[in-house]
Amino acid sequence: MNVTKILTPSDQVRVARVEKNRLFPLQLGDYPSLAAILALDDPLSVLQTITAEDPILIDDSIRWLPPIDNQEVWAAGVTYKRSQTARMEESEAAASCYDRVYEADRPELFFKATPHRVSGHGQPLRIRADATWNVPEPEVTLVLNAKLDIVGLTVGNDM
Repeated sequence: MNVTKILTPSDQVRVARVEKNRLFPLQLGDYPSLAAILALDDPLSVLQTITAEDPILIDDSIRWLPPIDNQEVWAAGVTYKRSQTARMEESEAAASCYDRVYEADRPELFFKATPHRVSGHGQPLRIRADATWNVPEPEVTLVLNAKLDIVGLTVGNDM
């Protein structure tokens, strides 16, 4: 099941089920947020039982939001061979540091952002005015619950 968050034409944040070319806004009822549902033992079965409203056709007018509420965003760094090459091109010091990370038994994990700094599909990006180098990096993004179970995935752009 695909679940997302959207901003309605009246600027209301809604959780919606995605089915082919339609969105079904959900009436969350007892659940205050998507995060509350994802924290349950079986979020998929709960999402299947939540009442859906009339479908909305997916078109260019849909304003997609990041599928998070108040969760922090963490990242695993230097996970692609190409990024290792780029780090080596930056400087010798960076190359030797990142070589150790690439050879490590576990990935480099780091805090990436607070929720209000995350942009959804088609939303504006905020890049520092003094930045001289930004590299878009498409990433598989895992959605974890409080028990660190993988409860979903999406696509991210780590800039």
